[in-house]
Amino acid sequence: MTTFTNQNGASGDIGEFKKVFDKSKYVVAITGAGISAASGIPTFRGKGGYWRGYAVQTLAAMSKFKENPSLVWEFYHYRREIVLMKRPTLAHLHLAEVEKRFELANKKFVIITQNIDELHTRAGSKNVVELHGSLFKTQCTECGIISQNFNSPICPALLDKGSAEEGTPDAAIPTKLLPTCNVLGCNGLQRPYIIWFDEDPTPENMDQSYDWLNNCDLCLVIGTSSVVDPANEFGPLVAARGVPVAEFNLEMTPATQNFQYNNNYI
Repeated sequence: MTTFTNQNGASGDIGEFKKVFDKSKYVVAITGAGISAASGIPTFRGKGGYWRGYAVQTLAAMSKFKENPSLVWEFYHYRREIVLMKRPTLAHLHLAEVEKRFELANKKFVIITQNIDELHTRAGSKNVVELHGSLFKTQCTECGIISQNFNSPICPALLDKGSAEEGTPDAAIPTKLLPTCNVLGCNGLQRPYIIWFDEDPTPENMDQSYDWLNNCDLCLVIGTSSVVDPANEFGPLVAARGVPVAEFNLEMTPATQNFQYNNNYI
């Protein structure tokens, strides 16, 4: 389903969208799990929101990491290993190509993504805000250093761990054997660099996102239901300025309904 919101309301007119797109000089694309679905990455939404019988929202929390870092690292090791085997979809590749074409034309194309799979950057996109962090970055809980890490496994103790099968016993890996900081003299426990459900996106990422949203002349909402804070605010924020918003999703979303029936968004 494609919904295009402009000054006259919502429509599915691709021709009208193309006219606006061709004239645009500053485009923001907001992407979510739907853009990576074709790669086969689990979304852990709805009925699929469980791993080994655990509700994913309970694992994706700093409170859970403090309580059981071994279990949380097993879960994220499982997710890392899956994503390492995946490749960017045509959608990722097309967006990266659009960015290159815009740059050559002295225009701007940027991406704010809720995904943590880094498929946008692997596809070649450069102007990307990873609002919820990345599976392939870690942060030391002692010194705070953020590091890129594509090792498989991320540490020897996690080799052959992380099975999603319900009933699999937790590995109970000692903390000292979990990923640790490689800064000289630190050796602190590393955490996945993920913005968890009990955390907020970094001020730097939010400032960058709002700067782009406040200056764009077209906004694309791609593969996201736009119900998770703070990204659920982004499309309406742009539409409230009278700037066109185009939503590309397979199904009707709450954002689509708002654009169609709530004139405050236009």
